[in-house]
Amino acid sequence: APDQPPAPPAIASQSGGCGVAGGRMTDTRRRVKVYTLNEDRQWDDRGTGHVSSCYVERLKGMSLLVRAESDGSLLLESKINPNTAYQKQQDTLIVWSEAENYDLALSFQEKAGCDEIWEKICQVQGKDPSVDITQDLVDESEEERFDDMSSPGLELPSCELSRLEEIAELVASSLPSPLRREKLALALENEGYIKKLLEIFHVCEDLENIEGLHHLYEIIKGIFLLNRTALFEVMFSEECIMDVIGCLEYDPSLSQSRKHREFLTKTAKFKEVIPISDPELKQKIHQTYRVQYIQDMVLPTPSVFEENMLSTLHSFIFFNKVEIVGMLQEDEKFLTDLFAQLTDEATDEEKRQELVNFLKEFCAFSQTLQPQNRDAFFKTLSNMGILPALEVILGMDDAQVRSAATDIFSYLVEYNPSMVREFVMQEAQQNDDDILLINLIIEHMICDTDPELGGAVLLMGLLRTLVDPENMLATANKTEKTEFLGFFYKHCMHVLTAPLLANTTEDKPSKDDFQTAQLLALILELLTFCVEHHTYHIKNYIINKDILRRVLVLMASKHAFLALCALRFKRKIIGLKDEFYNRYIMKSFLFEPVVKAFLNNGSRYNLMNSAIIEMFEFIRVEDIKSLTAHVIENYWKALEDVDYVQTFKGLKLRFEQQRERQDNPKLDSMRSILRNHRYRRDARTLEDEEEMWFNTDEDDMEDGEAVVPPSDKTKNDEDIMDPISKFMERKKLKESEEKEVLLKTNLSGRQSPSFKLSFSSGTKSNLTSQSSASNLPGSPGSPGSPGSPGSPGSVSKSTSQMAAITTKGGLVGLVDYPDDDEEDDEDEDKEETLPLSKKAKLESS
Repeated sequence: APDQPPAPPAIASQSGGCGVAGGRMTDTRRRVKVYTLNEDRQWDDRGTGHVSSCYVERLKGMSLLVRAESDGSLLLESKINPNTAYQKQQDTLIVWSEAENYDLALSFQEKAGCDEIWEKICQVQGKDPSVDITQDLVDESEEERFDDMSSPGLELPSCELSRLEEIAELVASSLPSPLRREKLALALENEGYIKKLLEIFHVCEDLENIEGLHHLYEIIKGIFLLNRTALFEVMFSEECIMDVIGCLEYDPSLSQSRKHREFLTKTAKFKEVIPISDPELKQKIHQTYRVQYIQDMVLPTPSVFEENMLSTLHSFIFFNKVEIVGMLQEDEKFLTDLFAQLTDEATDEEKRQELVNFLKEFCAFSQTLQPQNRDAFFKTLSNMGILPALEVILGMDDAQVRSAATDIFSYLVEYNPSMVREFVMQEAQQNDDDILLINLIIEHMICDTDPELGGAVLLMGLLRTLVDPENMLATANKTEKTEFLGFFYKHCMHVLTAPLLANTTEDKPSKDDFQTAQLLALILELLTFCVEHHTYHIKNYIINKDILRRVLVLMASKHAFLALCALRFKRKIIGLKDEFYNRYIMKSFLFEPVVKAFLNNGSRYNLMNSAIIEMFEFIRVEDIKSLTAHVIENYWKALEDVDYVQTFKGLKLRFEQQRERQDNPKLDSMRSILRNHRYRRDARTLEDEEEMWFNTDEDDMEDGEAVVPPSDKTKNDEDIMDPISKFMERKKLKESEEKEVLLKTNLSGRQSPSFKLSFSSGTKSNLTSQSSASNLPGSPGSPGSPGSPGSPGSVSKSTSQMAAITTKGGLVGLVDYPDDDEEDDEDEDKEETLPLSKKAKLESS
């Protein structure tokens, strides 16, 4: 029968009769439109005509004919099939399927015509015209069931060696039909047929009848696919299961038979780590192991046989495991002995390993339990002391035992993290930090010897679950979040961050091999999670321990993924828009490692480049005023030439707007007008302000502070000592009197200046800056690019400008960066005529 499509549009009614069509006079009752359903399930109009029903000799039966009203051509000729389901819809529609994918519809102009044709169809099919559908919609299997109801059950051939081929063909032919599968299964159950087949199996093996064994393989495999629990109970019984496995060894597609029985009887050994006294439990364990082996190793994979045809086999194993867990859980003596031997120091290593592996498998089986039964299971284990036992096991030297204990711990954390948290807080009152369960877990994570750190990744996930406030409980008189996080930061966080702090004592990571980088990346991932979810606990820790500065040392790692982890950590902190964090970042000049990484990344358009720009863009878009001012005052010289994005120029604009509002508080309400006026001024005004800056004294500059107070209108944003040089001075002068730091940059191919900062104990220092853009063939700044810094024929302003900066201690740091104003043409003209006062100051330095 066709689908139930939307009704095709009916024919618009017309007044009067229809006239002559093909020489025949008809009335409007028989006027119809013919529709067919296309591949998109839309109705296509095949034309308008007049329908009639008559016997067609060629089709050997009564048929529906539709002739076009325009020319009398035949639009439709369809035999009324006795078995086709015709449907009448909305009083004027008749819909049916002509073939499997070919649906037809007649839309009548009048109800009377529809009723007339409907009566003809029902007459042919012997139906009452009052029905709206002429045939019941039945699928093939139901038809088959109806046809075979009166037939007797399936009769199996006698179970003889000579008839194995016939039996195999019968089984194979029955599998496609649900009804025949059911009849075959009933016949096999009622006649004890499986045991008879297994007796023939012994005969075939004794006679080395390979052909018979191949037939038996096909028969037994087919019986598995019948998917019947009653048959599995026979096949998996103690007396039959090994013979069933034996039949499945003789796969005709293999040149040699498999040795499954040999493996199960000789290689696989059953160990009772704790003696099991219940024979039923012991037999159930044996059976489950063997059936699991059949499923995993013997039967073809689901890609060969449909997975759903073995669903009952999966269920059989599942319920066996449920029974085993229930029986063991109820045996209190068994569990008491298990935990007693696990924690007994006198237990030898091999025995303890067997006990831990058993407990691990026991917990794995528990995953099959229903939620309420699983609750009871873990409560029983908790009462037995599983967590103290795990603490003892994790402190042992045997790596295999520790690995199994870690798996058990993961089951407990995933099931009930609050239970684990409560235990570790209680034990902290009695034990030192070193032997706390949670610290043992952290140490195993840190000491994972796997090059890919598979175990460390698992443990980090467990730690994350334990410190996640989302799964912490809160009651009227007790807040787990407050208590546990206070405990964690006091007793455990120093263990977690130890590798990070040990590796970041210098300007770059002391160890930068792949495994160490992976471990530090994992630690940073957890710390980033803490920043997002732990608020003041992690904030106090980061600021008091100066964690962010140490993390940013990793920006110098040769492993890009680790540098990006460090950047992501800082980005998460900035994303909080917390002024405590912001003041800490500004006080310690913690944008310096990021700017260095950005400059060292050069013109490479990669993830590092995008991530750093995104961080500054966030500061600009969110208008974080303190960080905007800090970045522009301290790093503008290094970033002003980055013009392939507008982020840094946008930051400068934000900064100048802030300065303007500070300088002119009375005009704050008119800032939009002032902004338009200020930023459309002539570029020469900027030149004049630069001139004023060069001619001003800066004796009042203090180390680490901004030179000019915000209200000083006579100085521009360039009047701040560059913090990269200052920061490097402070650090390097502690170690030696004279050192050089080389910073390289290559921004978007426009330039690659080399910054050489020289520091000495004298009263002055010099910085030379030279453009190397001409060394980059094909870049926008290469020779031949008019107006680009460093190109022949242009003298960069920054190349000819130097500043003498004095500090309180008499140290002088000279800082200069290439400058690239947007007004290229005007700048080139100006550069030729440098003011005399500026030249004099440069020459004096």
